[in-house]
Amino acid sequence: MKTYVVSVNNEEIALNSKEVSELDIVKHSDTEYHILQDNKKYSAKLLHTDYLAKKLTVEVNGNNYTIAIADEYDQMVKQMGLLTASTKKEKNINAPMPGLILDILVTEGQEIKEGEQVLVLSAMKMENIITAPSDGVVKLIEVKKDDAVEKGQLLIEISLG
Repeated sequence: MKTYVVSVNNEEIALNSKEVSELDIVKHSDTEYHILQDNKKYSAKLLHTDYLAKKLTVEVNGNNYTIAIADEYDQMVKQMGLLTASTKKEKNINAPMPGLILDILVTEGQEIKEGEQVLVLSAMKMENIITAPSDGVVKLIEVKKDDAVEKGQLLIEISLG
């Protein structure tokens, strides 16, 4: 049974696929719905959707709610810390998870920009593009193609620009 974490105005609620399928929702138009829950009637209007970010803004009985939906994959990515934004500038690139280096896209001495792709790491049967955390110059590449790496292992050292 699939489990979802639904954030409503930043308050998290866990739902499973059975609970979701048992919701009594009647669609009246592309944006308007009637919902029955515990013998209470709710009028819902879809105000905004962002399917890529899995976010909705809905109006229920005159109140607006921002809803974010996280499926099992999203929850796993969050648990692994891959969504954590860093406010400080990093000068090293460490492996975010154990895996295998598929490709190195930069060379020592190369100037790089924040967000630029620097290497490809295969982990959990997926190719993950690792990007530069800040502007700088590639000082040292600690790994080579086909190396197995552990979580937290230094991959590339960057001199900040």
